[in-house]
Amino acid sequence: MKLILRETVEKVGEAGDIVDVKDGYGRNYLIPQGLAVVATSGAVRAIEDRQRQLQKRFELDRKAAEELANKIKETSVTIPVTSGEEGKIHGTITTMQIAKALSEKGIEIDRRKIALNEDVKSLGEYTAEIHLDTDIVAELKIWVVKDES
Repeated sequence: MKLILRETVEKVGEAGDIVDVKDGYGRNYLIPQGLAVVATSGAVRAIEDRQRQLQKRFELDRKAAEELANKIKETSVTIPVTSGEEGKIHGTITTMQIAKALSEKGIEIDRRKIALNEDVKSLGEYTAEIHLDTDIVAELKIWVVKDES
């Protein structure tokens, strides 16, 4: 029996795959559980169209992420903070502050995508990694300066 998997099934295949399984397994388990549908010609065309659309969306998202990564690499943010003796700041710089500084420059990034390699507890220059896609990471220069106001 030929079926199209709607979800990934262990030891059978990935979602969207056309698989050949025994009739009883397909009729009594995969179809009633909603894990698969019968591979009719219309269903196969629909799956192929959906995969093409997903691939196109994936390529557009990837291209947008690469453009954003280039824009971030050319940008640096300055975060003014109050500091004490020897350049130690009160508290630490958070990813929320970095996201806010980026949004002021017109770049909207979710704070959960920002990773600091070290705690920012003193004045100076730091680097943050921004994970835009599975393998697209942009580095952002952060300047922590004393607030003069």
